[in-house]
Amino acid sequence: MKRDIHLATLLVPALVCLSLVSANKAQTPKPKADDEPFVADYYYKAKWGYADEFIRLFKKNHFPVLKKQMETGRILSVTAVKPRYHATEDGRWDYRVTIVFKNIAAASDQASEEPIIRQLFRDQETYKLEEQRRFEILLEHGDVSVMNVDLTK
Repeated sequence: MKRDIHLATLLVPALVCLSLVSANKAQTPKPKADDEPFVADYYYKAKWGYADEFIRLFKKNHFPVLKKQMETGRILSVTAVKPRYHATEDGRWDYRVTIVFKNIAAASDQASEEPIIRQLFRDQETYKLEEQRRFEILLEHGDVSVMNVDLTK
């Protein structure tokens, strides 16, 4: 009987401690899906021989707008890659640009782009012509929203 009482005096504080830890975990707010970063991959396939012109125009006209949005916090990061080797024509792409937005609302809010464009590019006529050219030389442009997959669970 003494052993049962002694065991109970050890178990009760441990159980209380565990319940407090569980209660604290339940009270700790998990980030809502709306607050999580929103990642999108943008695939660009230029006409044969025009990939260099495309990326030159992208860097000149679009990347400065994206950098300004990183300064405002709408975008967390922008990266770009290109394939090292060529693929078949149906699976070919020239550049993949990955943009990590602050959240899904930030990804949807394109209203902030126009004032930035007017601020960065005083010669709006040239800007519009170069952007038109950038899209004229594209064969395909696809946007893919991606999310992390936890492989440990």
